[in-house]
Amino acid sequence: MAHSHDDHVHEADPACAVAHGEVVPDASHVGERVLVAVFASPVADHLLRYGADLGYRAVLLEPDSGRAEEATNGAEVVAKVPAWLDATADVVVTDHDRPELGDVLHELLAYPCRWIGVMGSPRHTAPHVAALAERGVPPEQVARVHRPIGLNIGSKTPPEIAISTLAGLLADRNGRPGGFGF
Repeated sequence: MAHSHDDHVHEADPACAVAHGEVVPDASHVGERVLVAVFASPVADHLLRYGADLGYRAVLLEPDSGRAEEATNGAEVVAKVPAWLDATADVVVTDHDRPELGDVLHELLAYPCRWIGVMGSPRHTAPHVAALAERGVPPEQVARVHRPIGLNIGSKTPPEIAISTLAGLLADRNGRPGGFGF
């Protein structure tokens, strides 16, 4: 039986074989991953849903019990920063206008989270900077908070914003710049 060119490509490129469903992907490089979406929102819903598909333990941090009750994405829901946060956690704040922003970020910075980011347009002032400065957080700690976040793909809808954010997190975890450059 003759092999097509594609057969030889799959043999030489394991990623291609995985993409075609010919082999089970090796997920040993993934390890424990935790995705914490801060504040219930449409973007948080998509982040946590897609994050679970990517192997993250999905956690919604929502201090407002009324808003937490509305979250129906199947994620674990917590009302305060969990004491078990460690270097496996990627934290995404999905609403930079919430009055709790400064307090939640201040508390999060006490933990060794792998990555912390706040959604928001780079065209607008980053409200977390002033909120953290008011709480006496030193600039080097404020600098741990990323903004803007995600890959620059022109996202406009909650699912697109979630995909952009998760793609950026995966690129960062894998030491890659994101985009189409290989």
